Amino acid sequence: MGFLAKLLGLGPQVLPLHIDDSNFEAEVLRASLPVMLDVWGPNCAPCKQLEPVVVSLTKRYEGRVRVAELNASQAPRAAQRLGVRGTPTVLYVRKGKEVERVVGFRGELYHDEIIQTELLGK
Repeated sequence: MGFLAKLLGLGPQVLPLHIDDSNFEAEVLRASLPVMLDVWGPNCAPCKQLEPVVVSLTKRYEGRVRVAELNASQAPRAAQRLGVRGTPTVLYVRKGKEVERVVGFRGELYHDEIIQTELLGK
């Protein structure tokens, strides 16, 4: 990576893990790391607002928290299993158990606090 890329923070992009019906159990319920799962919908304006927050948290907690995203319309079985009734819904999972749920848009500091207290125990 060049000097200008470093200066502008244009390093390698770290993106949330894509979850669907086929990998939900392995990547969320049996994950070795705690998981923040963003359940979103394609026509959801608050979901679009939440996207940069999720990407930022993915980068910040890389290697400590698995940040993932699930398109509810493309993974209906997983969304139903989770009891998601509206988007965006962000679920926090530790050792296969849901420890927190946030429905609707909340800012980055709100999610950061949940990660610190509920997933990392700080």
